[in-house]
Amino acid sequence: MAYLFQPRRALPGLAAMLASHAFAQAAPPLPGTTTTTTTTDASAANVLPTIVVRDSASKSLTSPTVAEQRRTLFETAGSVGFVDSSTYANTYAFTLRDVLKDVPGVFVQNRYGQELRLSIRGSGIARSYHTRGLEILQDGIPTNLADGSGDYYQIDPLALQSVEVYKGGNGLAYGSSTLGGAIDFLTPTAYTALAPNIVRLEGGSYGTLRTSAQFSRVMGPLDFLATFSVNHADGFRAHERGQYEQFNANVGYRFSPRVETRFYLGAYVVDQKLPGTLSLTDALNNPTKAAASAISGDQARNTRTERIANRTTVKLDVGQLDFDTWAIHKSLYHPIFQVIDQDGWTYGFAPRYTATLDVAGMRDDVIAGARVFGGNTQARQYVNVNGNRGAQTLDSTQRAYNYEAYVENRLFFLPTLALMTGVKFLHDVRQYIDHGGLAADPTYKSASQSYSGANPKLGLLWQPRRDIQAFVDITRSQDVPDFTDLTQTFSRTTQFTPLAAQHAWTLELGTRGSSGRVSWDLTAYRSMVRDQLLQYTTNPDIPASTFNANRTVLQGVEAAASVDLLRDVVRPGAGDRITLSGLWNYSDFRFRNDPQYGSNRIAGVPVNVLRASLGYARPDGFHMAATVDWVPAGAWADDANTLRVPGYTLVGLNAGYDFRNGVSVFVDARNLTNKRYVSDISTVADARTASSLAIFYPGEGRSVFAGMRYAF
Repeated sequence: MAYLFQPRRALPGLAAMLASHAFAQAAPPLPGTTTTTTTTDASAANVLPTIVVRDSASKSLTSPTVAEQRRTLFETAGSVGFVDSSTYANTYAFTLRDVLKDVPGVFVQNRYGQELRLSIRGSGIARSYHTRGLEILQDGIPTNLADGSGDYYQIDPLALQSVEVYKGGNGLAYGSSTLGGAIDFLTPTAYTALAPNIVRLEGGSYGTLRTSAQFSRVMGPLDFLATFSVNHADGFRAHERGQYEQFNANVGYRFSPRVETRFYLGAYVVDQKLPGTLSLTDALNNPTKAAASAISGDQARNTRTERIANRTTVKLDVGQLDFDTWAIHKSLYHPIFQVIDQDGWTYGFAPRYTATLDVAGMRDDVIAGARVFGGNTQARQYVNVNGNRGAQTLDSTQRAYNYEAYVENRLFFLPTLALMTGVKFLHDVRQYIDHGGLAADPTYKSASQSYSGANPKLGLLWQPRRDIQAFVDITRSQDVPDFTDLTQTFSRTTQFTPLAAQHAWTLELGTRGSSGRVSWDLTAYRSMVRDQLLQYTTNPDIPASTFNANRTVLQGVEAAASVDLLRDVVRPGAGDRITLSGLWNYSDFRFRNDPQYGSNRIAGVPVNVLRASLGYARPDGFHMAATVDWVPAGAWADDANTLRVPGYTLVGLNAGYDFRNGVSVFVDARNLTNKRYVSDISTVADARTASSLAIFYPGEGRSVFAGMRYAF
């Protein structure tokens, strides 16, 4: 029963410094073994006894098991994170905060509906909407649009098998070289699904009702799986009603033991009312209020997205070839300060070669690939007349093209020591055409900008024991502006604004592993950034303006740990346990000798974020956990560091039971003290001179959700 670092998922719950999904990381099981850990609660890694089953490798070339995914991930010489979907299966998991909140280094805060701020190591620290500096992948295939922008609405937590988090330059294995890195959301197939049929029903506070169904089958060389979820919620705040319909499916066909193809299909319908931002006084004292402009303009974000992708895998005598192709269609109807009406396509092709070679008796892992992808968006704007189109104010076309090649090599020159080297080359083009011909702006204008770069990586991975790893690496990242940055609004007129690409050198040092009852994941990092893309809000109803800061320093600590305090609590051999786990993110993000801001902290992210959980689980399926989220001091609202939001403490409790007949039930209570707090901020340059300080998103009050799942 030999195995490498056996993750110990502990019942998550109390809030201070350690994390349950990420510590259950480190070196994976030995090749040829599959580790099956039955967990119950998501916020607390409640675990039943671990079973190690030999020779149970996936029957699919394109669909690895959770154990195989974990094993491959933790061969990275750098900081990564892993989430098994079973760890949140028995909670109300609607947003990506519910999925990623226990991964060290990931800062994720809800705003409303599924809209949130997701930042890793300062990526998109000042972006008050959508994503920046992160590549969002689904099954290893990009979901970002061609210009690098993207949303999270197409990610359904109930349609996932696991999540891989590649921080910073560690995303090079998939071609990513942004400051934040990449997050790969992996969906199950008929080979890896929990059961052939799964139905789920849940509901709770704020008029929440959610249903989900999944079914899968294997029929000879053909297999398929489909998941459909519908979520309705009136929302904590006025004018926040949301309706989400998400469909994910994949169909695989195995032509031979060496060749397999798999198609991924997705359709996502989002109708989300926007409550807007509030003043700090209203956010803390009248948090259910909606902004007046949100109501008068009937502000909303309605999207229709369709996605099709394919991966074809060919096993060679030495190594494996994967060919990825994808196409995404997205339409957006977004009445805010004006009605933003967009329709566009993104398409791409990405070959990738992986192999384990023998070089003079040393193991050598090679990853080499390329990505060619682009897209066109028709971007129009209209006067907002109570949420409807008025006179047209903009008729434009946005085009983005990207050409990338990358290679990563891991040479184990000693049995316990590997040298990792790699580099990515890129050439990206952004073209903008304002067709004019409108009364507001009759002039035809065209502009374009291109970006090129080479981003290397160098690192060492040391594994002195099977269940302990240490690493050090240095990487260069490069973030190319997207059209949200490049098209800025001045006096309600949209113009193309040239910006430089952001680039940085990041050094990180860390360790992960387990010993006895303790698991840990600890990384310290420092990024020296040039031309960081930062934003500031000029008016709460107008998209924030982006500028290139001169020099900034982003440094911090990502710490997570878990310990079984007591085992066999009821009686000897009972198999129950009490587990304490926690997480601490320390984020010291500053300007560096800036002529305007000196060495001020960059606004938007708190310096300290802590989370802890204390949980109890029994082998018969009962589990419960208490959680605490603590932000000792809130984030700065402005880069001048004159206004800071208060810190806060949130307390939660969840419990559930997994019956032996496939039925599971749970109750998930959040913010039990009904604490009023600010969850996120649309940052400004200087709060003393800002024309409006209605820039705060209030956090949700007390809520209770309950659900049932039946797997058969």
